[in-house]
Amino acid sequence: MTTRKKRLPLALCAGVAALAIVGASATTASADGELRLYNWSNYFPPSLLERFEKETGTKVSIDNYASEEDLLAKLQAGGAGYDVIFPGTTTLGVMVKQDLLEKIDVNQMENFANVLDAHQTIAGDEERVFSAPYMWGTTGFTYDPAMVPGGELAESWKAVFEPADELKGNIAMLNEMSDVWNAGAYYLGISKCTEDAAEAQQILDLLMAQKPHVKLYSNDGTIDRMVAGEVAVHMQWNGAAHRVKAKKPDVVYVYPKEGTTFWTDAMAVPKGAPNLENAKAFINWMMKPEIAAEASNYTGYSNAIKGSGEFLKEDLRGDPAVNTPEEYGERLRPYEACSEKSRDLRERVWTKLKS
Repeated sequence: MTTRKKRLPLALCAGVAALAIVGASATTASADGELRLYNWSNYFPPSLLERFEKETGTKVSIDNYASEEDLLAKLQAGGAGYDVIFPGTTTLGVMVKQDLLEKIDVNQMENFANVLDAHQTIAGDEERVFSAPYMWGTTGFTYDPAMVPGGELAESWKAVFEPADELKGNIAMLNEMSDVWNAGAYYLGISKCTEDAAEAQQILDLLMAQKPHVKLYSNDGTIDRMVAGEVAVHMQWNGAAHRVKAKKPDVVYVYPKEGTTFWTDAMAVPKGAPNLENAKAFINWMMKPEIAAEASNYTGYSNAIKGSGEFLKEDLRGDPAVNTPEEYGERLRPYEACSEKSRDLRERVWTKLKS
């Protein structure tokens, strides 16, 4: 994905798509069948589960994971009988290389025609035979002006990594290795795919110096934590920031000037999924504009489906956390597939930080 250089249209910002229940095709769910989803918590609208069940007669259940690492480990251990998973770009390519996913020819599905051109390929699955787009967004940080010194923070990772003394213990970070590593690398001006052990040490030193200021590392409860005022600053995904703002209108989502990670989540089918045809039907269904919009309206994130914009809530269109302003477009940093040596350095830094 390339850096956005103008205000992103919300149509390009909307997220999954829907299912056209097609006759006797390979993308038709079987009545009275089952479908097991495995996704982040609070990242899929219950209304869509009910709608799919009603339209197809398929019984849907959903379990949650806490991190990309947990998802990958689950698949490497056998997949636990799930039919559809929601990996990010960071792990999708690894899953393809390790033969952990079913080849489902997403690019041949009826509703793939609805996918925006920019999302018809993705690193690790360039031909879109294993995965379909779900949500996409950014990783910055959110702060409550009433809880920070002077009521304003700089648009810089410095506010998070070298915070004012008044914010000690009042900052929360995501418990996501890639997001934290990338932010540290951006701030220090180091390539996030560095293979230099000395540069990795610089990132570790930065994170260790920050650690006394951090209340916790967590991917769960980021919305409630900010709404309740448990922390003043939270490293956060933009959709979560949007949902905080719905209850706390004064909060500010920051696109740090040193770089803001731009990410994409996908839908894929684990190898050996017990309900393969239902999984394919579901993924095809999720690429319908009105279904994609319903997912975006719930999650607060953008999707990749043409025509979904007309179904989006107005508050999504008007929130700069979701609809990136033109002046911040150059700050977005797309995913890069790093070498094994670079990934090993990242994992060693993360292990030391969390020990």
